[in-house]
Amino acid sequence: MREPNNTNDTKKHLRSLTKRGRIILTLLLVVVLLLAGLLYSQRHQIHLLIQAFSVPPAQPVHITPLTLPPSTATPGQATSANWTMYHNDNARTGFIAGAPDPTHLTSLWKQPLDGAVYAEPLVVDGQVIVATENDTLYGLDARTGQEQWRTSVGTPVPLSDLPCGNIDPLGITGTPVYDPQTGLVFAVAEIQGPAHVLVGVDVKTGLVKVRRLVDPPGMDPLAHQQRAALALSGGRVSIAFGGLYGDCGNYHGWVVASRTDGAGALLTYQVPTTREGGIWAPAGPVIDAQGNLYVTVGNGEATQGDWDHSDSVLRLSPTLQLEDGFAPQSWQSDNASDADLGSMGPVLLPNGLIYADGKSGQGYLLRADHLGGVGGQIQTISLCSAYGGAAVSGLSLFIPCSDGLRQLQLEAGAHLVPGWHAPQQVTGSPVIGGQTIYSLDPGGGVLYALNAATGEVRATLSVGATSRFATPTLSQGSIFIGTLTGIVAVGMT
Repeated sequence: MREPNNTNDTKKHLRSLTKRGRIILTLLLVVVLLLAGLLYSQRHQIHLLIQAFSVPPAQPVHITPLTLPPSTATPGQATSANWTMYHNDNARTGFIAGAPDPTHLTSLWKQPLDGAVYAEPLVVDGQVIVATENDTLYGLDARTGQEQWRTSVGTPVPLSDLPCGNIDPLGITGTPVYDPQTGLVFAVAEIQGPAHVLVGVDVKTGLVKVRRLVDPPGMDPLAHQQRAALALSGGRVSIAFGGLYGDCGNYHGWVVASRTDGAGALLTYQVPTTREGGIWAPAGPVIDAQGNLYVTVGNGEATQGDWDHSDSVLRLSPTLQLEDGFAPQSWQSDNASDADLGSMGPVLLPNGLIYADGKSGQGYLLRADHLGGVGGQIQTISLCSAYGGAAVSGLSLFIPCSDGLRQLQLEAGAHLVPGWHAPQQVTGSPVIGGQTIYSLDPGGGVLYALNAATGEVRATLSVGATSRFATPTLSQGSIFIGTLTGIVAVGMT
């Protein structure tokens, strides 16, 4: 019997171990590569996600982010019962979170008033504040519509005394603003003379605590109309002026600002066009987190030569110094055909962006910190003729188009994409409560509630005849709408 060959067995054993070791090493290498690939993929996806929600800066411009509503809620007043200015905040988003999404709309009460209501109603501490074209301010109980106080601040101007126009009589047209620091509601009334007077009215009693003329030196009050909503920032009320319907007389676009105590000189800015260039969009100036004002300007008289800052978006400093501006390449032909940007207020968006639209059917995406001058837009989109004030929730915009409300979506890389299109009669300036859009058919006097995601009609209700620019006010499950004869309150169920 032969002894086992230990040397051969050892060699065989070593070869076996080597083979198994290679297999194990290969498997480990595969695992390491898979893990590395997965880690790279995750990091790459995270990088793409960050890129998707970032706006690549156009060199050498640096984008200054603005404090605006995220997709879930608007900071500050988002869930408040108060609605203290046009579309609820200085960015004019028209958005509140947490509101119910109704399947039915019901009439709660109606209150006839002494004149037509063109301004958006406000809600302050359980009171609805309403301004009429008869130069009267009302404080009404939000639950019942019962009058708490009323204050006449002057005698309105009859249409027969004006060179043109379409409001008779002409009194308080621009939406007032409430200042919680002083407890005053500020409004501008056109009074016989003619003149434009700023009043600050005690929200609890209706007593006038501040009163001053706000027509700047050299302005012809007869040719100017104060339609734009008032704005409030830094202890000053900002007031924009345009012309009358018909573009008659020697008018210009103006912004003036008064201290809330009525003292001191007015701050002023005049659009440097030879004539026209009104700042008349009902939304009024929008204000960013730094206190800068953005306004859209209507058509000017110039149809050739250098840009005169008409048909534009302008940025003004908190002291009303012109800082920047934008106009489309077509500004001269827009002026000639009355197809300007002045009919809708600018829209502040996340990532330091602005959207502007007007009569021409072209919309423009801009950078807030570098508006770009003539032709300096990021994107041009053929959308619609837009009039009034837009609404914003997160990355979704809702535009009051003359052929029916439209949705726009802001996507990665600073790019706007059209979404749903509402029925063509729904042209009113929208507001957003929760996941529901509220907009009017002004011609038919009907309020629509639409699904914000799809545009599907949730509910409708007849509210009576309204002005073209009427826009709803939202507060604690109620909707308040100014009409040509007073105000109505609507419930959501």
